[in-house]
Amino acid sequence: MEKMMLLGDEAVAQGALDAGISGFYGYPGTPSTEIIEYAQQSKQAEEMKVHRNWSSNEKTALEAALGMSFSGKRAMVTMKHVGLNVAADPFMNSACTGAHGGLIVAVADDPSMHSSQNEQDSRFYGKFAMIPVLEPSNQQECYDMAFFGFELSEKYHIPVLLRLTTRLAHSRSGVIRRNSIPQKELKLPEDLYQFLLLPAIARRRYKHLIDLQSDFLKEAEESPFNELTLDATDYSVGIITTGLAYNYLRENFIDQPIPYPVLKISHYPLPEKAIHQLYDKCDSLLVLEEGMPFAEDILKGLSWTGTKPIHGRLDGTLERDGELNPNKVARALGLPDTEGKPVPSVVRPRPPALCVGCPHSDSFLALNEALKDYGKGHVFSDIGCYTLGFMPPYNAINSCVDMGASITMAKGAADAGLYPSIGVIGDSTFFHSGLTGLMDCVYENANVVIVILDNSTTAMTGGQEYTGYGKIEDVCKGIGVNPDHIRVFKPLKPNWDEMVKVYKEEIAYNGVSVVIPRRECIQTLRKKNKMETPE
Repeated sequence: MEKMMLLGDEAVAQGALDAGISGFYGYPGTPSTEIIEYAQQSKQAEEMKVHRNWSSNEKTALEAALGMSFSGKRAMVTMKHVGLNVAADPFMNSACTGAHGGLIVAVADDPSMHSSQNEQDSRFYGKFAMIPVLEPSNQQECYDMAFFGFELSEKYHIPVLLRLTTRLAHSRSGVIRRNSIPQKELKLPEDLYQFLLLPAIARRRYKHLIDLQSDFLKEAEESPFNELTLDATDYSVGIITTGLAYNYLRENFIDQPIPYPVLKISHYPLPEKAIHQLYDKCDSLLVLEEGMPFAEDILKGLSWTGTKPIHGRLDGTLERDGELNPNKVARALGLPDTEGKPVPSVVRPRPPALCVGCPHSDSFLALNEALKDYGKGHVFSDIGCYTLGFMPPYNAINSCVDMGASITMAKGAADAGLYPSIGVIGDSTFFHSGLTGLMDCVYENANVVIVILDNSTTAMTGGQEYTGYGKIEDVCKGIGVNPDHIRVFKPLKPNWDEMVKVYKEEIAYNGVSVVIPRRECIQTLRKKNKMETPE
């Protein structure tokens, strides 16, 4: 049995490959990106002819994975937590259609918002959809849960949500592989109307989903990933940990046994029998979970938890926001902090910045020059490297809400009378979520300038390809933008006068303008040059 050193993301991918997957679908988003990147670099995946290209966005990815599941083959769709918002429509409806071939939705949450807009907890989506949720506590479970998740999905013909968090996704540990199994054969569902959610069928499918809830609870009660340890020396508090949080508890005791009873939960719905046993045995409960107070909130709503205190994020025993860590757990238990030295004062925080030579730098500086006479508050931005345009020396943008919001917010501001109103979006993000917003602008001939920063890659997440590469002008023309007001320039200092002139001319135009500063990302260009240089 081979042992590999894998990131949590890589363990998920390797587990899926060994479990006979036929297709990965997803959109790059930290901290989930490495799942598909690992599959793209895998010789095993190449030999198996596994689909592993990026999709336009998370919604299209989940719909494609659902189509592969319809065909009887195993599929996984990957995204970060805010990507699940984009995929929410097919995600919620897939709980009613169910699955045919095994279907896993792998979502990586980002507590502490290392590279995200919020701390959203995807377990709430799993509960909302009423489907099983798996939350690995280590890399081995990341691997094993791929096998288990596909089997569970096919047993009940239901999608399964696999929830990761940043530290697990991006930390590395030894993983023991199993023997790989072959891919499933192409086979259509026995009920060809299973995926046809007309009201009469949808009502029947929803009743079936409700009927499955007792089975899902039984699976969680008997799951090998949920472990109750009642043998302890101190029953003043019983500890419930979920996913990665178990490791933070364990680190406080090194090689010593944990003196308290512990219930480790990595398979949902919450195993109520085990929780009840722990509750009866202890004077109080402490809930340790990475993310929002999901389990704690449910526990406090159970009818039999009315007298003993339940501590966690809700009552302030643990901070409501941010990642857990061993010291936070220690303080919650009244223990001294784990060993470690404070960061020396000489070590200064280094905020993120655009790379030296980044094409966005000249694009923003020229835009600032063109807007100099109008003052601040005219530029709506989006999700990508260029969000760093808010930093000095640019101070160029005024918003960052979600993928595609730059265009629609610019339109709304123009509708309100703001002039000029500028939307700044990246090329990959434009094809992810910007197309429909631009269609709204064209439909009403909104007085906006949409700047599509084309650096020929999805740069923020590592330089992945995207579906609309090389098609920006054609798509804008097809949507209805006047070709005379689709302007392209190369953002470089020698072209400064041209850049400022283009911006000023399109700001003066009363209608929809699209400006495309086009120059390849300095990092992907450097990689290409390195690969082309002979040794």
